[in-house]
Amino acid sequence: MRPTDLERQLKGYGLTTAHILYRMPDYPALLQSYVWQDYDLAPDFPEMHGFLEFWRTSLEGALHSVRYAHKRLIAPGSWHCVDGQIVLN
Repeated sequence: MRPTDLERQLKGYGLTTAHILYRMPDYPALLQSYVWQDYDLAPDFPEMHGFLEFWRTSLEGALHSVRYAHKRLIAPGSWHCVDGQIVLN
């Protein structure tokens, strides 16, 4: 079973977005774009590399370029367990 997004973030995963430019065989002069987004581990990015390998082996569109950005949404010092409750009215 795949862990939840929160569990992955607590293990160090961050949100990775890849902007992929590719060419289809029918129109080689035309660049097309695809945006991929998932939680991944920097600096190795195993999820993104796995997706790009799938692209190379299974899809017809030849890769032109890949630009990516990565951001950890939960840093080690930003997670605090709060024990308490405030009731208004």
